[in-house]
Amino acid sequence: MAISNQEESQNKPVTSGAHHIGFTVSKLVESAKFFTHILGWTEVGRKPEYPAIFVSDGKIMITLWASIEEPTAAFNRKKNVGLHHFALQVESEESLLQLHKKLETNGIKIEFAPELLNNGSAKHMMCYEPSGIRIEFIWLGN
Repeated sequence: MAISNQEESQNKPVTSGAHHIGFTVSKLVESAKFFTHILGWTEVGRKPEYPAIFVSDGKIMITLWASIEEPTAAFNRKKNVGLHHFALQVESEESLLQLHKKLETNGIKIEFAPELLNNGSAKHMMCYEPSGIRIEFIWLGN
């Protein structure tokens, strides 16, 4: 069965990657510092009336909105609908290991240290930024 050009164009994604992701956080300044001071991202803007802080690594932007109340972030993938975790890629195994040490030094809660992902050569680790959002860091291996 041949696919027409019209059918083929209808099957192409209408999106081309992520522009930004928005997180509601309970600790706005601390969460922004996690990205800027620990991960080396750049603060690209603020909106005090929201309040919100925008951070970027040059490829993706994250909008951090302050929650009105200070709820705790808790997610159970089997019971809740919503964000389970957010994964960021690092360029080398050494970068992953150095980041792990930096997270420990800065008192960031680490769920697990760098370890092999499944049976492949990729490694990953998981931590929680100051407001409790679960973040995975992954190196894809050789």
